[in-house]
Amino acid sequence: MAGALCLSITAYQPSAAQKKKNSKDAAPSSALPARDTTNKPPMLKPGPKPGPKPFAEIINEKAIADSGLFNVYKHEDRYFFEVPDELLGRDILIVNRLSKSAVGLRFQMMGFGGDIINENIVRFEKGPNNRLFLKNISYSDISKDSTQPMFMSVRNSNLQPIVAAFDIKAFSKNNNGSVIDMTEYINGDNDILFFDGQVKGLLKLGGLQPDKSYVNDVKSYPMNTEIKAVKTYSKSGGPSMPGMPPAPGGNATVELNSSLVLLPEVPMQPRYFDPRVGFFTTSVTDFDADPQGVKRLQMITRWRLEPKPEDMEKYKRGELVEPVKPIIFYIDPATPEKWRKYLIMGVNDWQVAFEQAGFKNAIMAKMAPTPQEDSTWSIDDARFSAIVYKPSDIPNASGPHVHDPRSGEIIESHINWYHNVMRLLRNWYFVQAAPNDPRARNMQFSDELMGELIRFVSSHEVGHTLGLRHNFGSSSAYPVEKLRDKEWVKQNGHAASIMDYARFNYVAQPGDGISGADLYPRINYYDKWAIEWGYKLLPQAKNADEEKPILNKWTVDKLKDKKYWFGTEMNPDDPRSQSEDLGDNAMLASTYGIKNLQRIMPNLGTWTKVDNEGYSNLSELYKEIVGQFGRYMGHVAKNVGGIYETPKTVEQSGAVYEIVPKSIQKDAVSFLNKQLFTTPKWLIDQDLLNKFGGDAPSLIASRQEPILDRLMNVNTINKLSSAEATFNTKNAYQPIEMLTDLKKGIFSEIYAHQPVDVYRRNLQRAYVDNLSKLVSPAAPASGNMMMPMVANPGKSDASAIGRSQLIALKSELQANAGTADVMTRGHIQDLIARINKALDPKQ
Repeated sequence: MAGALCLSITAYQPSAAQKKKNSKDAAPSSALPARDTTNKPPMLKPGPKPGPKPFAEIINEKAIADSGLFNVYKHEDRYFFEVPDELLGRDILIVNRLSKSAVGLRFQMMGFGGDIINENIVRFEKGPNNRLFLKNISYSDISKDSTQPMFMSVRNSNLQPIVAAFDIKAFSKNNNGSVIDMTEYINGDNDILFFDGQVKGLLKLGGLQPDKSYVNDVKSYPMNTEIKAVKTYSKSGGPSMPGMPPAPGGNATVELNSSLVLLPEVPMQPRYFDPRVGFFTTSVTDFDADPQGVKRLQMITRWRLEPKPEDMEKYKRGELVEPVKPIIFYIDPATPEKWRKYLIMGVNDWQVAFEQAGFKNAIMAKMAPTPQEDSTWSIDDARFSAIVYKPSDIPNASGPHVHDPRSGEIIESHINWYHNVMRLLRNWYFVQAAPNDPRARNMQFSDELMGELIRFVSSHEVGHTLGLRHNFGSSSAYPVEKLRDKEWVKQNGHAASIMDYARFNYVAQPGDGISGADLYPRINYYDKWAIEWGYKLLPQAKNADEEKPILNKWTVDKLKDKKYWFGTEMNPDDPRSQSEDLGDNAMLASTYGIKNLQRIMPNLGTWTKVDNEGYSNLSELYKEIVGQFGRYMGHVAKNVGGIYETPKTVEQSGAVYEIVPKSIQKDAVSFLNKQLFTTPKWLIDQDLLNKFGGDAPSLIASRQEPILDRLMNVNTINKLSSAEATFNTKNAYQPIEMLTDLKKGIFSEIYAHQPVDVYRRNLQRAYVDNLSKLVSPAAPASGNMMMPMVANPGKSDASAIGRSQLIALKSELQANAGTADVMTRGHIQDLIARINKALDPKQ
């Protein structure tokens, strides 16, 4: 037995080309005398490689056995896996997590205990010379029909890589499996069981330190095997102060958990993605789907919900039935007790949506069992989904999931609940709901109010784990004035989907009588419809292709009602699909929102006061109000140059892409001239600013300049020009007309021969600088993939438009320069100099 333990896997052996030759093995030089080979003994040939030994020699009575997906045997410090022949060629999903993180191991929202750090699909396959190969499997290209020549062609062009090779130490007692030594593989560092290389780089982790690393435990269950290992890596230093050397690095010790989960032998029947219903997707290139080309198949991600066999006929009749395997989320024991019931309610609230798909008790939340109740339960076990509580100052929550790439079947999910999300909830609710809910008018919300807000965020994140994307378009289905109607809101909510970022009803005004739960988002019309579309079984359809016409008819019929419209979160041009907005008219909704912010401002000092503390709360909430005002301005600005996108199939009439009507675009510019570019002095309370060092001109500029940049950007000018080409000039909002409308508002003092104050001087300079960018040559590409490409103004009408506007503005400034006060005259002279420089850079 001792001799057998010295054998190891053959994975990660350096290739011959990478080995540095020893000098005694070097080829003889022609300058050296030839060696005498006479009477040299014959070279011995290497003997045959030792084959597998009897099972009892490798696994004796001293080995600790654990049966499951793989039978695992531990002998002293070595781990042997028994791989059954029936698992050869089967797909195994590997999910790697940080079980326990290191001190200071953070990159943005990454680096906390419970975070996924890698995913892979692998197969064990028999190789020559009594070896088992581990292959990393990709499903990017497929051909399913093995009778066609394309099947072999695709297969030959997509050979899956062998990532490890293991000597078979013994065969199973019944000769139906192979025993391999996994010790070196799980003790070492590889990107199958442990960190993805990119994640490792982001966390600044270097090489593994084997002497400070060890395997903590390996446990096997019927459908999965769990490996827990403690790893110590070198760690590079963090950023330093300018002119100073980098901060020292050191070591980082982490506990990693790798879950090896057997995927279904027969994948779940997929359901193809439809851009009119917002689901996350997984995709493959199918070489069979299009006989004259290739087709990218997108499959939605969803849980496998199926009736029990004895209930199938009931399900077909429309009776509610329980699924074979419900979706269960366990609440992390680390979660503070007072919040647990609200997280559970946030999960259970989705039951009503699944009832629309034909299932009762399809989803639920439970407290995780204690060690006394179930000693085998672990939050890292990939069989269990959980809401994981993270002791982090990050104000966020997220709902990722792990799925089978062959079908889109969701295998499990760990919702990340960061402790400081409650700070985010407090600030949102304060600035959006305080005028209507007295409970929000302080810095410490009651447990009841905070619990209700946690429940809403919990429901939103659970929606992501069910496969649902953000639906930023849902709120556009509701008329703004209806959001002030108490009975209407009670019936319909203030947005048609909890998957929108609709947050709270900031349109409601004091006196409307809307408060409490009617200010919060809820699981609503679209959410129930989306779950029905994604989860309702269609027994009459034998495959995903046969489902398509049925689902399409459902969708066409449903979209006759705006409440069921999906507006993607990824469209930069459609003003109906925006984060944080409400209603079908951004100008009207923002007007109501501003009125509520104006109600908060006079009370800000009182409502943020905390005895025996300074003014950090005042500073934070003041900035939140300024930020909320900025969001309203952004909602309005997106209408200018906006393009509606409404995905359709050929069964639906009307255009997919439409220009935002001219009247709406002009209303948007008029609104911005009135509410933003006319200095919003209600935002300035100098007494409050003096308490935390706020600078009023900078504060106003921080809201004005980003909106002005968007309106005068080359891309916006080009979209307006394109609309002018698509429609006649009467129906299109022409770029020159838009710039003229802006100029009339921004330079009104010049035309009225009035002094220009510091706020407006800043704004007018920004206007001239933006025009100057339109006539400047395009900057060379930075090569930074993270930076969006900026169109070259010289390759469109943008340059000519900018030049003409600068020339016209220069004439107007010259005509009015002599009638102004000293400061305004100096300002006008500076503007003229800037214009001259833009028109003739050689000056």
